[in-house]
Parts: sequence; structure tokens; C-alpha cells
Amino acid sequence: MKIIKFIAILLLINSFVPLFAQNAKDPKMVPVEGGSFIMGSQEGENDEKPAHQVNLSAFFISKTEITVGQYYEFCTESGWPKPEVPMWGNNADLPIVNVSWKDAGAYALWLSRKTGKKYRLPTEAEWEYAAKGGNISKTYRFSGSNYLDSAAWYYETTYGSSAQPVGMKRANELGINDMSGNVWEWCKDSYSWKYNEKGGDVNSEAIAGGNYRVIRGGGWDSDAYRCRITNRDRDVPESKKDNLGFRVVYTD
Repeated sequence: MKIIKFIAILLLINSFVPLFAQNAKDPKMVPVEGGSFIMGSQEGENDEKPAHQVNLSAFFISKTEITVGQYYEFCTESGWPKPEVPMWGNNADLPIVNVSWKDAGAYALWLSRKTGKKYRLPTEAEWEYAAKGGNISKTYRFSGSNYLDSAAWYYETTYGSSAQPVGMKRANELGINDMSGNVWEWCKDSYSWKYNEKGGDVNSEAIAGGNYRVIRGGGWDSDAYRCRITNRDRDVPESKKDNLGFRVVYTD
């Protein structure tokens, strides 16, 4: 009798597998309520200044960095070339790396066509607001904690070895993982060494400057200082590195 019940349960579970499997690789999205926050830091590097108020509308952001499994589905269905495999391999739950700003944008466009939602890279302001915990921020130095070991894969927790599976470290106030450490993340904005001092605009995109794009968050080979929420860096949009990936956002 117990065996019959067990088989019946297995059959029931199996009957639902196709329903879950068809969207199994779509990124899990976290809602971020709109609000105002102070972007940047007066105590940080020169390109983190001036600290200024920014107003943002609500948006959704992916809970983790886009994974190998998610990105490979895009490559398989679209014919987009797969990136170079890093030295540690390409398990499905690892963050995708060796992707350019254009590669990240192509994934977002494909996902938009697939789902009907308007996916894109986050603006720098959206990225920082989400990393800080939105309107329920506890003003941590890093995303999710003042104690980086609990919240991030960085040099001291990876020993400079490799990226790690997403979602393994403590999430921040909104339930978002890995916004400090693991891999740097592309943002939509062009990079400028100085913020728009007026602030207050919807996206607070930096003053356009050169060909660089903003990258945020620090990576598996970064020290703690570079994993601070307000820390900024840049790279050319063609760059493909084993410590650089991305996450996506959409708005209703």
C-alpha cells in the first residue's frame, strides 16, 4: 500500500514537471519599490562624489547575477556565440562571465522578446538603490551586511580562485544576492568621473564621457574596499573578463 502511494506521488510530481521546466531558466526577479535615496559617498573616492539625492520609480531586478544556465539558453535559442569558458568551468549555477556590454544587452533583448517584458541592464542609480536595500535600507557598507564575509564572495573568501555559484551568500534587505562580490556587473550608463551634481532625475545617469561603461559591485578577486556599495569602476563595452558579468531589470 505504501509503495502504491509513493508511486502515485511520483506520477503526480512528474505531471507538473513540464509546467515548471518551461520557464526554469528565466531569472527570478525581485520587486524594488520606488523612492528617494542618497547616491554616492562623500567619504569614498573622487568619482563617488558628490553624494546627491536621486528619485527612482519602481522596477524589478534579478535576484542573482545571470547564470551560465540562463545565458546558455539564450545562446542556444538565438544562435548568439557562447563566451569563452573560464578556467573553473561553466556549471549552470555559476554567474556567466567573459561577456561584453553588448552581449549583456543582447541577452536582455532576447529575454524581452521571449517574455513580453522590457528587460535591460540597470542604470547605475537603480543598481546602487537595489544594492542598498531600496526604501528599507539598513545603510550597510556592503550589500546585505557590514561584515563582508557573510554577504560576498571576494578575495578573502575565494582565496582569489574563481567565481562561485550564485545565491550562496546572505541576501540583502530586499532578498537580492551577490550585489557585493562574486562578479562585477555591467550597468547601462556611460561612465564619467563625476556625477551629475543636480541629481533628482529618474535615472541619474552620469555625464556622458568617453567610451567607458559603468561596472559595479566588485568580484571574486576584489578586496573588501572595492566591494563597497558606492564603489564605482569602468570598462570599455567590448571588454570580456572572467570577473565581469551582469544582472537585468525591467519596469512595468
